[in-house]
Amino acid sequence: MSRLRERDRQAILNSLRTGVVPRVGQQHIQVGRAAELKALISDIVTLADGGSAVRFIIGEYGSGKTFFLNLVGSIAREKKLVTVSADLSPDRRLHATGGQGRALYAMLMRNMATRAKPDGGALASVTERFVTQALQQADQTGISPEAAIKEGLNSLMEMHGGYAFAEVVQAYWKGHDTGNVELQQAAIQWLRGEFSTKTEARHALGVRTIIDDANVYQSLKLMARFVRLAGFEGLLVTLDEMVNLYKLSNSQARNANYEQILGIVNDALQGSTEGLGVMFGGTPEFLMDPRRGLYSYEALQSRLAENRFARDGLVDLSGPVIRLTNLTQEDLYLLLLNIRQVFARGESGTDLLPDEGLEAFLDHCHNQIGDAYFKTPRNSVKEFTQFLSLLEQNPDVNWDSLIKKIEIAPESTDQIPEAPSSQSVSPTSELTPAAAAASADVSQEDEDGEDDNFATFKL
Repeated sequence: MSRLRERDRQAILNSLRTGVVPRVGQQHIQVGRAAELKALISDIVTLADGGSAVRFIIGEYGSGKTFFLNLVGSIAREKKLVTVSADLSPDRRLHATGGQGRALYAMLMRNMATRAKPDGGALASVTERFVTQALQQADQTGISPEAAIKEGLNSLMEMHGGYAFAEVVQAYWKGHDTGNVELQQAAIQWLRGEFSTKTEARHALGVRTIIDDANVYQSLKLMARFVRLAGFEGLLVTLDEMVNLYKLSNSQARNANYEQILGIVNDALQGSTEGLGVMFGGTPEFLMDPRRGLYSYEALQSRLAENRFARDGLVDLSGPVIRLTNLTQEDLYLLLLNIRQVFARGESGTDLLPDEGLEAFLDHCHNQIGDAYFKTPRNSVKEFTQFLSLLEQNPDVNWDSLIKKIEIAPESTDQIPEAPSSQSVSPTSELTPAAAAASADVSQEDEDGEDDNFATFKL
């Protein structure tokens, strides 16, 4: 391992000690899953060639799904793709009528990242890059800047919602050309899906449409083509915590979201989108539960069914579903070695814990939670990072006296509460308090778990 910058070191350790995935520096601690990474890198090459891709990354709680998704995202950015990512939640879904779809899109756009801006917030710079390239084209060809902008956006016009999208980008250029910062900010706000009413958008930009619940996926397809026009290779969308759809108690709400997923899968498998890849992260229950999972939707089950010949150690990674195999004991050992190296800043001879101490820690984990310590290693990694932090700050303490005091709990499989099925109005929607109080959804399940026939009622 090369010497780590202190900024990257702290970012990695702060994430690991709290049990979350680092946003930077994943390559310093990555172990195993070479075949899965190779398959996703092949998808990235396909996107760069103007193709499309869809993947379902399936693994148990704590098995490393989010880490894997973030690692693929960092590789995509190195390959000149733009990435957007968001976690689904009760307030952020693919399909809704109360603002949850727009909230998901807005979160994706706020998290837009490029190689130059890996921490997010890259939408403005992507738009600026498109404008700059168009102006350079105008200088080379002798046409007016306005004509160059329109010519660059022509390919968007054939797509649903492309005319309004192009008008907003032209408004950004006008703000750029005249020094009107407010107009530029309004254009970025529209592109992020942050306008809650058409009236606001018309007043600020002169456009009569906005990005809302009804056109989230169409807007992602527009953005995928736009980033290619700006000189990038494509757009990779990462949607994690898909279990929140599985947790929806209303069957109609679930099926509406699954139908949206079906549309994404069909477009990707048929190659009808350009430069757009989507990765979904979820648990085996989210995929395979015949009553509430994706397999409860017959069309999705037929498309996501895995190769029946992939048995007895045979693996097929060409289909949409990639199951993250469990880490082996050797993989976890290498992972802890890497974390120890991060503490040492990549310098040899400065390890806080000797090899026998590392082995003693693994034995302690095995005694406490069994094989789960390496199959779903999140809690083991969290405790190990906190253990080394304590040794770093208390150099006089012997490591062997602390290991027995470490308590490691098995990974919970019910970490996310039941998501409400209501199509509730988002906080950004303009409703009076009385109207908001009057808005209500009726969705319930009877004792045997069947959904109530009266799925939604709204005043």
